[in-house]
Amino acid sequence: MYRAVTHRIEVTVEPHFLPEQSEPEVGRYFWAYTVEIRNLSLEPVQLRSRYWRITDGQGRVQEVRGAGVVGEEPVIRPGEMFHYTSGCPLSTPSGIMVGSYLMQKADGETLEVEIPAFSLDTPQASRNLN
Repeated sequence: MYRAVTHRIEVTVEPHFLPEQSEPEVGRYFWAYTVEIRNLSLEPVQLRSRYWRITDGQGRVQEVRGAGVVGEEPVIRPGEMFHYTSGCPLSTPSGIMVGSYLMQKADGETLEVEIPAFSLDTPQASRNLN
């Protein structure tokens, strides 16, 4: 599990390789990752957007930006958490993801919250620092 805390918002990520959705013979590898966002602050925040930087095992970078996560822009109250699962395909058996969320407080102030870097490795691959 990977963890980061920014502005009293804790983000943990747990990736899982999905062999049943992968086709190594054609260069397709697929991971699911579960994210838990916990509000440790004293005021509610709303997740407005996400940014991902995905680097495959050959150093190719893809950037993804978008509103909310999995079609939602959840409000996370103090002491509460929100979790979701999403996925990532790569053309290599390893890679790394890192990113951030843009959160908005009730007064309109925005906060950039770190998503910790996490490794995507097939069970057969040796661990690489991509």
